[in-house]
Amino acid sequence: MNILILGSGGREHTFAWKIAQSSKCKKLFVAPGNSGTAKIAKNIPISVTNFEAIKTVVIENDIDMVVVGPEDPLVKGIHDFFLNDETIKNVAVIGPQKAAAQLEGSKEFAKEFMYRHNIPTAAYKSFNATTIEAGYAFLETLKPPYVLKADGLAAGKGVVILNHIEEAKAELKKMLVDSKFGAASSKVVIEEFLEGIELSCFVLTDGKHYKILPTAKDYKRIGEGDTGLNTGGMGAISPVPFANETFLNKIEERIVKPTIKGLQKDNLPYKGFVFIGIIKVGDDPKIIEYNVRMGDPETEVVLPRLKNDLVDLFKAIANQSLNTLEIEIDERAATTVMLVSGGYPEAYEKGKIITGTEKIKESIVFHAGAQIKGDTIVTSGGRVMAVTSYGTTYKEALKKSYQNIEKLHFDKINYRKDIGFDL
Repeated sequence: MNILILGSGGREHTFAWKIAQSSKCKKLFVAPGNSGTAKIAKNIPISVTNFEAIKTVVIENDIDMVVVGPEDPLVKGIHDFFLNDETIKNVAVIGPQKAAAQLEGSKEFAKEFMYRHNIPTAAYKSFNATTIEAGYAFLETLKPPYVLKADGLAAGKGVVILNHIEEAKAELKKMLVDSKFGAASSKVVIEEFLEGIELSCFVLTDGKHYKILPTAKDYKRIGEGDTGLNTGGMGAISPVPFANETFLNKIEERIVKPTIKGLQKDNLPYKGFVFIGIIKVGDDPKIIEYNVRMGDPETEVVLPRLKNDLVDLFKAIANQSLNTLEIEIDERAATTVMLVSGGYPEAYEKGKIITGTEKIKESIVFHAGAQIKGDTIVTSGGRVMAVTSYGTTYKEALKKSYQNIEKLHFDKINYRKDIGFDL
């Protein structure tokens, strides 16, 4: 098969790394890709939301399957675009159709879905600029901290958690009236704060059947000890030590099964990954959010632990035969640590020369915000590279990642030195 991956981050480099190992993959393309994907696939410099350009690439390169990495093209309806076009409707697209992608595209839609199907989650209400006074009143009924979520896509930065009521009211005004997150915050979901420890659950579904992938835990905040601003993710660990068999069974029975049944019941066509953000409250799982694709940097620890041929799994999703396959997992732990540009997640400089990748031993370097310029690799984004390692324990794996990070250099390099601190 000729396969096209859409995206340019560490997640897409990991997909390319895994798919390139399959004997079923003839030619591999990534659009737009990065310096990592350039070494194992052909990069094509087009936007992931330029559907017409993607169609041209698919026809010209005889593509059989498109794997959609980021959420934006899914929420904008790329799967439907393929299905509605006679020339490309038989190309397999891994990712849900537009109606189902609203699970990530709208926080309100997702909350209504959870309530409708009795999936455990935090109490909530949603507000817009005309109901802002009611929003203030609802905040008064909650105990701190206060959780405000932009309804639409805000590149992983649309969730704000504040400790003081006046700050929360001011933030609500910034989001609704001052358009802090643009159109994404024209509606805001306010929900009760859940106290607990978080983890990510990944599910593959063909619309009828499902398979659960290894769990992971990521670290979102820029600072040590989970302090400072939210980022796209500073590191991840798999498996999650506190997620024992009993707890995983609760996740499957109370969250995964009703989610897949709910998709069928609501006629939401879904072929791809369901990311379920979960919080362990006491001994019970509650859902924080859905994403309609793999997480990043969790992909960099989940896919390396997957022993299956990824193309086989994707083919089974496309023809709805996922029930015929068994998921095989590497028993070892995997960890990843993200190297980021100085200043990220606020203003940062690009174009910094990266050195040392050739010195890495016993770790895999997944490129994210990095591009090839002449004979060198330079930074091109906030999150630059993820260093993934295996170990018999997550501590052993982390030690390898940190040892290898010492060999990598670029100006103002930054990373968290405490991934896994809370386990």
